[in-house]
Amino acid sequence: MFRLTQYMHQLLDPTPVRRRASAGGVKPVVIWNLTRSCNLKCRHCYTVSADRPFPGELTHDQAMDVLRDLSDFRIPALILSGGEPMSRFDFWELAEEARRQDFRHLSLSTNGTRINAGNIDRLADLGFDYVGISLDGIGAVNDWFRGVEGAFEQALAGVRACKARGVKVGLRFTLTEGNGHNLPAMLDLCRDEGVDKFYLSHLVYAGRGDKHRGEDAEHDHTRRAMDLLIERAWAAVERGEGLEVVTGNNDADAVYFLNWATARFAPDAVAHLRAHLESWGGNSSGLGVGNIDPQGRVHPDTYWSDYTLGSVKERPFSEIWTGDDPMLATLRTRPRPLKGRCGACAHQAVCGGNTRIRALQLTGDPWAEDPACYLSAQEIGVADAARLAVTPFRGKSHDPAHRFH
Repeated sequence: MFRLTQYMHQLLDPTPVRRRASAGGVKPVVIWNLTRSCNLKCRHCYTVSADRPFPGELTHDQAMDVLRDLSDFRIPALILSGGEPMSRFDFWELAEEARRQDFRHLSLSTNGTRINAGNIDRLADLGFDYVGISLDGIGAVNDWFRGVEGAFEQALAGVRACKARGVKVGLRFTLTEGNGHNLPAMLDLCRDEGVDKFYLSHLVYAGRGDKHRGEDAEHDHTRRAMDLLIERAWAAVERGEGLEVVTGNNDADAVYFLNWATARFAPDAVAHLRAHLESWGGNSSGLGVGNIDPQGRVHPDTYWSDYTLGSVKERPFSEIWTGDDPMLATLRTRPRPLKGRCGACAHQAVCGGNTRIRALQLTGDPWAEDPACYLSAQEIGVADAARLAVTPFRGKSHDPAHRFH
């Protein structure tokens, strides 16, 4: 995750750069997909969830053992996700146990449609540090993406219920060709509803997201979306507003922002910003983030579902994560053994090679260039621009008139 607002503050109120921890000393943020069951049918769902039970998911006792192991392992944050995590039969018991285990940060990733007046008090009493609610557009656009009519209004009601009870809430928006025109309205919605965080997620080619990769935003449209996001985030920072803006699944965003700052700030301020970005290091799959899927299989992140490190049904997560898996070892290498544009990029220390799973899905090679990098050859410092020119996807939107405005 690229914390855009946080790094904007470094330009105005610089703080000391933290020394980057060695790979062996990093504990991961764990995203735990509690279940594949979900009441929506999202086009970009990386778990290919559906509104039915799925065999082989962790039993209650197995899930409770996982919570205790993660707590003993002292992970920095636990995110309960899905499917729709609130669809799991023992969600409330697991959430209550997670709070008792006193994780440093405990978050809920939900579609928001199951949060209502009947359960908001119980949800608020759990003390989640953050509740992230997914919306992929306004009104009918969201409902088309999420496959259920009325999903937008239900999710918005969930947002309002959280705000009314003082629960920190954010909106997550997956950018594609079909909904990019709704980005300005989504940011307006955050302002109007007092939303605490806005998370722009770039499409990852996994699950149904792989099937619909042709809807990924073309590079020029991605750039225009980032221009708008940076403009709005900077205006919020200058006005002292509380909205936090972050992006995910395209670490080239950090380089794009660094170039934005280079054109506007003094060299010493830009050097300080770069030092912070290099300390962060970009893509953290297999290092600063890990995943447990509904059946207990452990992956380098949520999108690496075809690569399994082990199962918590057989070994604790803590043992799996500290084992000697060769893919984990290579993901943790800096610099990674990147190829093509990514291998030639001058900003590897900032980006970390971007999202490896897109390269794997497209080429079969996890170290090939990320096809969703929208930076030009000149912007990434490649001398032979003609040989390594960016080649954007030209997928068709469900509505060719949809464009960023």
